[in-house]
Amino acid sequence: MRLTFLGAAREVTGSMLLVTTERASVLVDCGLFQGRRAESRRRNAHLPHPAVTADAAIVTHAHIDHTGNLPVLVRSAFPGDIYLTPATRDLAACMLRDAARLQEADAEYLNRKYADDPEWEPIVPLYTEEDVPPALERMVAVPYHRRFTVADGVSATFLDAGHILGSAQLVLDIDERGRQRRVVVSGDLGRAGLPIIRDPEPPPRHPDVLVMESTYGDRTHAPAERMADDLARVIDETRARGGKVVVPAFALGRTQELLVVLHRLRRDRRLPAIPVFIDSPLAIDVTSVFRMHPECFDAETRRLLDEDDLFALEGLHLTRTRDESVAINDVVGPAIIIAASGMAEGGRVLHHLRNLVEDPRNTVLVVGFMAQHTLGRRLVERRPRVKIWGVERDLRAQVVTLNAFSAHADADGLVAYASACRPGRALLVHGEDAAQAALRTRLAATGIDAYAPERGETIEL
Repeated sequence: MRLTFLGAAREVTGSMLLVTTERASVLVDCGLFQGRRAESRRRNAHLPHPAVTADAAIVTHAHIDHTGNLPVLVRSAFPGDIYLTPATRDLAACMLRDAARLQEADAEYLNRKYADDPEWEPIVPLYTEEDVPPALERMVAVPYHRRFTVADGVSATFLDAGHILGSAQLVLDIDERGRQRRVVVSGDLGRAGLPIIRDPEPPPRHPDVLVMESTYGDRTHAPAERMADDLARVIDETRARGGKVVVPAFALGRTQELLVVLHRLRRDRRLPAIPVFIDSPLAIDVTSVFRMHPECFDAETRRLLDEDDLFALEGLHLTRTRDESVAINDVVGPAIIIAASGMAEGGRVLHHLRNLVEDPRNTVLVVGFMAQHTLGRRLVERRPRVKIWGVERDLRAQVVTLNAFSAHADADGLVAYASACRPGRALLVHGEDAAQAALRTRLAATGIDAYAPERGETIEL
C-alpha cells in the first residue's frame, strides 16, 4: 500500500491524498490550492495523472480547499464515484456553483481590464457552472457510521470530525493479500464546544497509519466558551469609536457560528441595536442547507431550535444582489458586516475592506485561519499598506483576531487525538512548516513519531 501526498503537504490548502493498493486507488479530497494567483492557476488547472485515474474519490468535508477541484477531476475523465456525507453533498452543490461563478466573473473582469495590453494573455476560468452538474451527479451520500465499499479491497466509514456541518474523519479498511490494514484520515478536525455541531468523535485505536491535519499545531486557542464575550467586546469598542466591524468569514461554517453567537448576544441584551449584514449569497444558501440537516446538530442546538430560529436575529439584513451590497456603503454609523471570502482573497469582503481599512474607527475582525500569501494573512500581520484590487491602501483600521472561533483543533486537541488513536505511524498534512515542527516535537514526547511528507512524496507501507 502506498500513500501519495498530492496537496496540502507542508501547506494548508489544496487537500489531495491518493491511497494505492495492489488492486485499487482511492483519492481522498480534491481541493483548490489558494495562494498567489499564478501559482494557484498552474496547480489547480493541471491535476496529477494518478488522481484522475483513481477508481473512486472520497471527500471529508465541503470547504473549497477540499472540494473545489472536483469539477476539473470529473471533466478530466475521472471514472469513479465520489463518496461523502449527505450534508457535505448538499453543501458541495452550493460551494462548487459559487466557485464557478466567481471564476467566470474574475476572468471576465481581468480580461476586460487588460484588454488593451498587448502582452496580456486572456484568462480562461478553471471551470464554469456547466462543469458542476457532472461532478454532482457522481456524488454518493453515505451517513456516518455506515461501512461502505469504495473499491476492490477497500471499504470506508465516516466518523463525525466536528469541524463543520457534515465533516468527517475517514476510516479506510484495506485487504491486501489477506492482510488487513487500517488507515485513519482525520480530515479537518474540530474541537469541543463549538456552536451548532457535535464535538469530534474519538478515533479508532491502533490503526496502521494516521494521516492528521496540523493547521494549529503550534498554538493553543482561547476556550470556545469565550466566543460570545470576545465578540461582544470587539463590537462594543468599535461602536464606541463610531466605526464598523467587517468580518472576512467563510460562507460555510464560520458565518453560521457568528449568527448563532450574535443571536445569543441579542437574546441576552448584550448586542447593541446596530444593523448586521450577511453580504454573501453563498452564505445565505449555505444557511438554508444547515436548516435541512438538524441530524448534524448537537443536543443544545436542537433544543434551542425548538424554541427559536437561531439563524435569525432582529436587525439582520441578508444581501443577495450587487446593488444591495453596494448600498451598505451608505449606512451611517456603526454596523457589522460579515462577508466572504474567509481569507479575503475574493468575494464581496474585498469591496468592504477597500472602503473601510483606511479609517481607524473601523475594525477588521479575523475569526479564521489565514493562509500564507493571502490578503487575510497580510491583514493579520498588520502590513502598513495592503493591496486590494490592485490598489495600495493604508491599513489604519484596527485588526483583531479571535481564535476562540477557530473550527480547527489546536495543538492540545491534536495531541489528545493522536494519543487516543496510538497509530503505528503518524503523517502530518494541512499545516505550515512551523506548525508541523512544533506538533512533531509534542507528539514525540508522547511516544508518537510523526513525519510531514512533502507535496508529491509517496510513503510505502
